[in-house]
Amino acid sequence: MKNAKRVAWGDRKDGKKVNAPGLQTVMTALMPKRTEAEVYLNDTIDATNLMAWLAKQNEGKTEGKITIFHCAITALARMVRERPLMNRFIQGYRIYERNEISLSFVAKRRFADSAEEALMFLVPGDTDTVFDVSKKIIGDVSEARKSEHATGGVDELLDKFAALPRPLLAGSVRLIRYLDFWGKNPDFITEGDPNYSTILVSNLGSIKCPAVYHHLNNYGTNSIMVTIGTLHKEEILMEDGHKEIRDVIDIGATLDERIADGFYFARSLKLIRHIFENPELLEKPLNEPSGFDYK
Repeated sequence: MKNAKRVAWGDRKDGKKVNAPGLQTVMTALMPKRTEAEVYLNDTIDATNLMAWLAKQNEGKTEGKITIFHCAITALARMVRERPLMNRFIQGYRIYERNEISLSFVAKRRFADSAEEALMFLVPGDTDTVFDVSKKIIGDVSEARKSEHATGGVDELLDKFAALPRPLLAGSVRLIRYLDFWGKNPDFITEGDPNYSTILVSNLGSIKCPAVYHHLNNYGTNSIMVTIGTLHKEEILMEDGHKEIRDVIDIGATLDERIADGFYFARSLKLIRHIFENPELLEKPLNEPSGFDYK
């Protein structure tokens, strides 16, 4: 993650140090590992309006279609932009606010058990809409699937590390973890690594699986892991009291509770629900407020 700005004292090249309340600061020492501070949220989101919107947008298209996953990535990016505490991370007993919003995911090169995975990393622009995000994702995935094996970036770097003799690999990992603690890892290691993204997303719906709990990693700066399940039908109790069969999607999120409190997390999830129920918001640039009422 390149950043040409001068780094102030106490800041990292990928984030600015936050002077957080005493409780949050002490928690970074009491629970120094991200896996010790996990909180899991899950929700079933009504996607009926979204599916109708997608049908309209994709009408007549044979390729380049916008998918539920593209919409979810855009919604998550908007949520982080409007809820800045969701873009924080803890490393080295300090709390930082990330310099950019980034989302990452894994794409199978082929839908086969033996197929390798490619690591995708997306930094949406301020004026991006779902149409821009969709084009970027389609382009990146198509490029990755041109080859059965890694052809560059973090995938190729991992292959090189994996080829090292075991003692050398263990020593290299210890050094990388030490540099990670102080925020001194070189760009060629961190750039494009999902462990350094705002949100790591797993699109389990693409392989017909439900949303599940997924752990965070202690390495890196990633504070949020989101899983997206399969679109399915479910009977929903509507506001006027009648029941209706609707299209729904299960979403699970594992978060580092040290970056914010449960109230903030719950409101952030409400914004995601609101965007799915009002998909026209996906057409707006990310820097244009959604106008959502958090009451």
